[in-house]
Amino acid sequence: MRQSLLALLAKEPAHGYELKQALEAIFGSAYPSPNIGQIYVTLGRLEKDGYVRSVGVEQSNRPNKKVYYITAAGREALLTWVEEPTEGPRVRDEFFMKLVLAPMTGLSDRMALINRQRRHYLALIRDLDELAERTDPGNRVSLLLIEGAMLHLQADLDWLERCQEELP
Repeated sequence: MRQSLLALLAKEPAHGYELKQALEAIFGSAYPSPNIGQIYVTLGRLEKDGYVRSVGVEQSNRPNKKVYYITAAGREALLTWVEEPTEGPRVRDEFFMKLVLAPMTGLSDRMALINRQRRHYLALIRDLDELAERTDPGNRVSLLLIEGAMLHLQADLDWLERCQEELP
């Protein structure tokens, strides 16, 4: 959330509700709508860390609002985030830990775990497919996000097949 808000503020100053609306407009229904409370808490932390500053703006017939601006330190933090590679594959996979350890306890067998996980992934793919059908075809960002999630799930399904073949 921090980097997303910094990126939006690097484009232009905004208040919390404008940031929420911008995230929703850019990512559409593919990305969970951010909680406005979370946005304001994050903005407060960014301000405390010196990455943004706020200016109170008076409004007639409404409470005053804070408009947030990115600082030089915020731009530097944003640049660092943009230039760093994103975390790669997960080596500490919770499901794999269950798959290896649970049969040792006698609580479950591998095939039951694999089948349950496979059903879960297939249900997620169906949900994403339905979400894609409801998504505005012009929102390429949202559709690409959905497609990426589906491709990851398909890779996970392929990996489950491999685990089924390789593990005793």
